[in-house]
Amino acid sequence: MEKDLTSSQLDRQNILNNPYAIAEIEKAAGIEGIVFEGRSVLLKEQVADFFEVTPRTIDNYLERFGDELRHNGYEVLRGNRLKNMKVSLCDAVGGEIGFVTKTTALGIFDFRSFLNLAMLLSESKRARLLRQAILDIVIDTINLRTGGGTRYINQRDEDFLHAAYIEEGYRQQFTDALRDCVAMGNFKYALYTDKVYVSIFREKAREYRKVLRLERKESVRDTFYAEVLDIIAAYECGFADELRTAREEKGDKLESGEVDLLFKAFEAKAHWRPLIEKARMKMASRDLAFRDALHLQLQEYVAPLQREDFERFLGERSKELSVRLEEARDVMKRLKDRE
Repeated sequence: MEKDLTSSQLDRQNILNNPYAIAEIEKAAGIEGIVFEGRSVLLKEQVADFFEVTPRTIDNYLERFGDELRHNGYEVLRGNRLKNMKVSLCDAVGGEIGFVTKTTALGIFDFRSFLNLAMLLSESKRARLLRQAILDIVIDTINLRTGGGTRYINQRDEDFLHAAYIEEGYRQQFTDALRDCVAMGNFKYALYTDKVYVSIFREKAREYRKVLRLERKESVRDTFYAEVLDIIAAYECGFADELRTAREEKGDKLESGEVDLLFKAFEAKAHWRPLIEKARMKMASRDLAFRDALHLQLQEYVAPLQREDFERFLGERSKELSVRLEEARDVMKRLKDRE
């Protein structure tokens, strides 16, 4: 999916919240600023020179996108911090700079806000080239940290293995209840699984598979995030119980119309709403940022990922599923040896 950073604040923020990509971009850019409070910063005039635009152009973007730029590190120094900045600047250039010496307020860009501006500047050829480099580095960074692909990035989450194990047990309860309580053929398993999916994230399995570009033999559930597996497990467990209760009250298996009415009442219960909202937001936002996959039915739930999401799926705590399975096997072996 082609990204236009100048027009999409969501895409800009997803990049700026990714500490691993930012570190690689900073190394590649090689921007030398002024060391202030332990970080490298740039003055407006330095930024204007780099992008080959006028300081007035930078002012225009600060007026139009001030809130976003401030959120990502741009700030105006006054008082003691300004005095300290003047000292750092004098040390850096070996003397005083006239306009800085006299000013009572000074705007500075750290690297994140500098990149933020680069993603916005449409007048600058340098900014355009940097935007392309940013997109390439972000893709390379994610691929490097995930071993070359993001289709199963959900499995790098330390919560995935436990969620998948728990869900498998509730899935069995669900299919057993359908077998014992519903007077339909084997089609019922796919039918009511799709009803669960549509209720939670508005897509049938076939539609979800298409969005993620899954191969025929690939399992849909192997790609779900832990939070999605948790609410699916809750649905399966709860509806299985509803089916068994209804069958016991009727004294016979339920017809399809009766099951449909039962499910409609079940999914309408108020306690599902916050859990569904959370699952939809996680799925829509993560799939767009990590998998470049847009769920059209969930567009309203897409939001920028926070730093914690990048750390969760790309950081030191994230691991390939095979590694987690091996660790779990080692733990079980040690426990068995103690017996």
